[in-house]
Amino acid sequence: MIRRLTRWLLVLQGMTIAGVIWVLLQLAHLQSFALALALGIGLVAGIRLSITASGFCLAWRYRSDTPGPYRINWRMTVRLFFTEFSASMISSSWSMPFFRVGKQPAAQPVGLPVLLIHGYGCNSAYWRSMSQRLSDANITHHGIDLEPPLAGIDSYVPAIARAIDTLARDSHCDQVILVAHSMGGLISRAYLREHGCDRIAAVITLGTPHHGTALARGGIGINSQQMCCSADNTPSAWLQQLAGSETTQTRGLFTSIYSHHDNIVSPQYSAHLDGATNLAVAGIGHVALGMNSGIQDRVIARIRQVVASRQVRQNRSSA
Repeated sequence: MIRRLTRWLLVLQGMTIAGVIWVLLQLAHLQSFALALALGIGLVAGIRLSITASGFCLAWRYRSDTPGPYRINWRMTVRLFFTEFSASMISSSWSMPFFRVGKQPAAQPVGLPVLLIHGYGCNSAYWRSMSQRLSDANITHHGIDLEPPLAGIDSYVPAIARAIDTLARDSHCDQVILVAHSMGGLISRAYLREHGCDRIAAVITLGTPHHGTALARGGIGINSQQMCCSADNTPSAWLQQLAGSETTQTRGLFTSIYSHHDNIVSPQYSAHLDGATNLAVAGIGHVALGMNSGIQDRVIARIRQVVASRQVRQNRSSA
């Protein structure tokens, strides 16, 4: 459904550009087609820029305090904005409409396989860049498309369970690692609540609103309401119940990577998960997290650490 929706949005944008060209050439009697085309594209780009800007404005309104080491200057702020805009354009106008990340077995697999879980309003193609990096590192991985896009978070758990079983079976492994973006981290936690930790070696979340985000109050769908937090930053009832069901063992499986300049998860400290390994970064937007090479390096490094620790434990048990 997301694939079809993003394609229709591309068609709508194309129709908008064509409409601007027609008005300028036929009604305004502009003589240059190239200029009319440039103005049409500029209008659509301006609308897309304004959408990204509105997200940053709302995130600023509900922001948490930024620790001193993570504060950025105006040049880094400009870079943050345009990097996030570019990531959003690539993801929504290229990757998600035309690509899919399915089963990606490594020729000579290293370590444990990885299941990639996308977030709200996305599909598996969000992970296209990450998938290439995992393949380069010889890490077997599968992507999954979660539908319908506006359903409750718990409704995705059966599909995640099936995907984990398939990935483990195909890889001849008893455990897998989950790498999840945004809402995908909450889906991972919902899976663990229902199925336990036996099949999961680790969970790595990127920009997940573990305690909710104020921006979800303006979203649509059951899942959006479940990701909400109130004006005083109180998590939704669903998030509170989820947190209450978790043990120290469960939280210990998690590594939460998040940005103090996230433009969707606000307050940004909501992505900090007590009991987990928390890795904070600065100057990276929400969509850009999964496409940033430095974040990808951290994810792969964490995967390797998990595999190495697991091997040490196995060696000790067999000694």
